[in-house]
Amino acid sequence: MRNLKEEALIWFRLGGFVIIWVAVLYTSGVGLSINWEAVKKLPEAVTIYVILSLVFTTWLWKRPLFQGWLVPYPDLEGMWAGTLQSTWKHPETDQHKPPIAILLVIKQSFSTISCVMYSKESTSHSNAAQLSKDDDTGAIKLTYNYTNRPRATVRDRSEIHDGAAILSFIRKPDRVLTGEYWTSRKTTGDLQVIFRSKKLEDGFPVDML
Repeated sequence: MRNLKEEALIWFRLGGFVIIWVAVLYTSGVGLSINWEAVKKLPEAVTIYVILSLVFTTWLWKRPLFQGWLVPYPDLEGMWAGTLQSTWKHPETDQHKPPIAILLVIKQSFSTISCVMYSKESTSHSNAAQLSKDDDTGAIKLTYNYTNRPRATVRDRSEIHDGAAILSFIRKPDRVLTGEYWTSRKTTGDLQVIFRSKKLEDGFPVDML
């Protein structure tokens, strides 16, 4: 995913480096002048720039200050809870299954994003995931491919399978991810989750059983 807006990135990098270099010149007593002494301070400015870049890509990119104008994608990391509704119908009753409670755990860094979905009977791990933004509408979408591994005790009726999902991000009034999924078992469905906390669960919570 493109993590920074290209035009803003060019000015941000150029302006940031110039500010750092000027600060180094003044603090070292060289002053704002282009001479050999100023050139010799370039390695020091580069070192500071690299350190600040590392701090930015590790922590600062998540701050609201940089969202929108520089960083095009929101920070989605955390725990999202909701339901999954399959379109599958029982062949004898022609009835849909009731909605399934799910927990979506998203881990996100500056350059990567991954998803793990937990339900009472199975766990899905993403194999590839990305965020995208529509240039015209500004809509944010999370898409990912996954492998679902049901518990051994239910695998007689729910085998291991692959799938994909595409979810739209809604900011207000609640932070919501909503969309659809489809699987290699030729099933489809809708899912919706609401942001709950930054806590990263590593299993289906007991209070959701």
